[in-house]
Amino acid sequence: MGQPRKSRKKYNTPPHPWNAERIKNENKLMTKYGLKNKKEIWKADTLVRRYSREARYLLGFDMDQMQDEKLELLGHLARTGVLPEGAALEEVLNLTVEDILRRRLQTIVYKKGLARTPKEARMFVVHGHITLNGKKINSPSYVVLKGQEDEIGFYPSSPVAKQIEEYNKNKNEKATEE
Repeated sequence: MGQPRKSRKKYNTPPHPWNAERIKNENKLMTKYGLKNKKEIWKADTLVRRYSREARYLLGFDMDQMQDEKLELLGHLARTGVLPEGAALEEVLNLTVEDILRRRLQTIVYKKGLARTPKEARMFVVHGHITLNGKKINSPSYVVLKGQEDEIGFYPSSPVAKQIEEYNKNKNEKATEE
């Protein structure tokens, strides 16, 4: 059954470690999303494969319980923002690793303009400068739900938040003077 204190790894490694094309694609994703290591890509890839496997399984049946499970899977993916509302089950098969990486807290902090680079966004999250619904989130891999995007901001007593407010205030004053 396994040791309860030691959790299993949540990713599968690539089947061939020295595939040049895969390594090049992973390096592009790492720079685009500011990832720390390739394990984060492999975790997202494992999620995509799990969703695809479940969708293929559900496409093979037409029972009532399978309909409930289809709605549950599609609802989960719609809540997380990976798929749009009302998407068909076949669209789950077209998911990519980037669809999962776009929903990470680190990426959304960067896209909202709270950080200048993805690496800086990661640093802000890890150092506790970012809140979600008023709670500090220290994990850059936290998957942000669709409805939570607007509630991301700086922690009120964060020195970074104060510096950015001062910078924006000075910037606005200079703009009004001219």
